[in-house]
Amino acid sequence: MLRGSAKELVVEVGSEVETKEAVERGADAVIIRGGIISDLKAKVYSLDGNLRVVRVREQSDIEALRALSGKGVEAILLEPEDLKVIALENAIATLQGTGLKIFARARTLQEVELIAGALEAGVDGLVVGRELIKDLRVIREVISTPSRLELREARVREVMSMGLGERACVDTTSILRVGEGVLVGNMSKLLFLVHSESVGSKLTPPRPFRVNAGSVHCYVLVSAGRTAYLSELRSGSRVLAVSRDGSCRIVSVGRVKIERRPLVNVVAEVDDVIGSVALQGAETIRLVSPGGELLDVTSISGGERVLVWTSGAAARHMGMAVNEFIEEV
Repeated sequence: MLRGSAKELVVEVGSEVETKEAVERGADAVIIRGGIISDLKAKVYSLDGNLRVVRVREQSDIEALRALSGKGVEAILLEPEDLKVIALENAIATLQGTGLKIFARARTLQEVELIAGALEAGVDGLVVGRELIKDLRVIREVISTPSRLELREARVREVMSMGLGERACVDTTSILRVGEGVLVGNMSKLLFLVHSESVGSKLTPPRPFRVNAGSVHCYVLVSAGRTAYLSELRSGSRVLAVSRDGSCRIVSVGRVKIERRPLVNVVAEVDDVIGSVALQGAETIRLVSPGGELLDVTSISGGERVLVWTSGAAARHMGMAVNEFIEEV
């Protein structure tokens, strides 16, 4: 993912109307040409002022950037002609300690995801054009996605029947790998890794795009710091796909199928945290053991170990963690 914890989302604007819209949709900063626009609730970068656009043809172009340090330049927008990822990584290494920020440009949503996914070291900010202003909220989620979450080992306490209820199948637009699924739970403090249907059964073929995720009331992790209810997902929504090793990526939802099915409730604990998840009671719905074994919910029993994620958040409001008292049981 992009380097560090706070990445600047910067929009190149051409008018005050675009500037206002960009800020309202979550831009941290704008790039302008000409005079400074006043009364902004975002940082302003001015071309040929505190921001320099640098076209990189060879390593010597990157080495020359060190001379800009201390001369009123805050950030460098690199535009490599070739080997974009290598050029950005070289710039990060070369400019360490200079105080200069390194920005990369993305012209499409696909480029945003490529840059965010390809750079483990990463850059300090992402620059997009006015044509992507409408997509800023999605872009924010993509660049805030961690490359890895810490999954933990929880002990199953009990599995009980819940009778009939509505459950949601989340069909993504991506092929989900064996070991990959989504994090779901009845309480946001403890979410279970529910495996995709990338593995079939004797009577059903694999459907590697699908996660039979759980009851409609369950939380699902959709980004690093935000959850949604399964009932809220729609075609075009984004969710966080998580592998058994904790690696993460954002995937899009193609459709959600809600149907009435018999449900079971799996209760588990790790340390002093107890959580549960309501899942359809069928052999094709599986949790994941710490060793990578797939455990179908019709045969799982107390004492077995499953992979979970604990948020550390006591409460959530509109899917975001808040610091207030709440008790979920």
